[in-house]
Amino acid sequence: MTDYILALDQGTTSSRAILFDREARMISQGQYDISQSFPRPGWVEHDPEQIWETQLAAARDAIERSNIQPNQIAAIGITNQRETALVWDKATGKPIYPAIVWQDRRTAGLCEVLKGKGLKEEIASKTGLVIDAYFSATKISWILDHVEGARERAEKGELLAGTIDSWLIWKLTGGEIHATDVTNASRTMLFNLHLRTWDDTLLAELNIPRSILPEIKMSGGEFGMAQSQWFGADIPITSVLGDQQAALFGHTCLEAGSAKNTYGTGCFILMNTGSEAVVSRHGLLTTVAWGFGDEMYYALEGSVFVAGAAVQWLQEGLGLIEAPACSEQKAKEVEDSEGVVVVPAFTGLGAPYWDMYARGAIFGLTRGTTAGHLVRATLESLAFQTRDVIGAMEKDAGMPLTELRVDGGAVRNDLLMQFQADILGSEVTRTTYSETTALGAALLAGLTSGIWTREQLLSFNKSEKVFVPLMEKEERERRYHAWQDAVSRTMGWEKH
Repeated sequence: MTDYILALDQGTTSSRAILFDREARMISQGQYDISQSFPRPGWVEHDPEQIWETQLAAARDAIERSNIQPNQIAAIGITNQRETALVWDKATGKPIYPAIVWQDRRTAGLCEVLKGKGLKEEIASKTGLVIDAYFSATKISWILDHVEGARERAEKGELLAGTIDSWLIWKLTGGEIHATDVTNASRTMLFNLHLRTWDDTLLAELNIPRSILPEIKMSGGEFGMAQSQWFGADIPITSVLGDQQAALFGHTCLEAGSAKNTYGTGCFILMNTGSEAVVSRHGLLTTVAWGFGDEMYYALEGSVFVAGAAVQWLQEGLGLIEAPACSEQKAKEVEDSEGVVVVPAFTGLGAPYWDMYARGAIFGLTRGTTAGHLVRATLESLAFQTRDVIGAMEKDAGMPLTELRVDGGAVRNDLLMQFQADILGSEVTRTTYSETTALGAALLAGLTSGIWTREQLLSFNKSEKVFVPLMEKEERERRYHAWQDAVSRTMGWEKH
């Protein structure tokens, strides 16, 4: 019986593989860290060969530890760090340059050139994105410009380019398949959401030959066969999803209006908007949620730059707590934040403000302010920033939030989760499964392979605890208004 699904989860700091059974339970896993290099300020790179080798080793470990046979694995699902891009030799399979990571800022100047050409509106309407070095397009263009002979070789069809999912698919299939899925394609700044293909005008602007880019497929579909040389049996690859979309699927946010928030170093908030690509007018990104069958499903996405990093700052910068896990206990030393508001705009403000000149600030200090107040107010800032993004999503989508499903390190903090429900005025659901990214890739692979039905998916990753709003509406709005006032005072600070 082919009763198992293997999820490959290639992230920014590690390569992980998890084996799931027919009940979507984790059977075994493998994981290896990967290294980042920072050759110049603002530059961030990965070694593509290390990514492949660690991902392969993690998958082999997961299979070995499970005590099952490779031919019992029905399918492979892939999820990956998005926007990271690389270019490799079609004949030898060797990368011509390190992978340029999503965090890399070297192409900011090229982005300014595109803005100067008046392409802001066209790129937004076609791709759903803002012009930014975050996305893959300018990274690929930079490699072709800066590696000797690369442009000529690309024009001759000797090179291939793509995101990390494409690299893994190409390696797993022995170089037979060069493909990506609609979620990863939608993060490149080259994918036309409406035509569902690479956009010729944008390719021309960045001088990227269409021939080097992967074929775009639906997220749930046939991506070729992982060859038996890798795992001891031929295994079909039947799902590919960018990591945040995989988390949305892993939370089974299958209905329009459902949303998830991953509380990590920052926060990644996605709301399913159904079959409509909603163009944001409130500072969010329009992205593909997933593609399945003939249908494309879309999402609005908002990123908060500093979330868990603010709690780390309490520990490492101020010495107020011994570890992030101690933040709840410290915050409980006081009844409330007593008017203290912390705006952790250490690197500017993300969605929906997009102010790179904002800086962090603390408001409302009195002689009675204690460490407990500062810790509590910092935790509350995560919830306030989440409401900022959710509020923008509700306006853009024209639909109310039905439920916020949450994952990430901070969700174990009950005080924070209760405040999140209070300040949203909506239920917040903490699910049983914390590894939602790998789970999402596995669920879609299983759905595509016919192992599960859509109805069965909804029975997986059930709620562990639901936080119901307890705060009175008047108090909620008073607190949120104070937050908005504080944010407005931090904006443009670096220009002073």
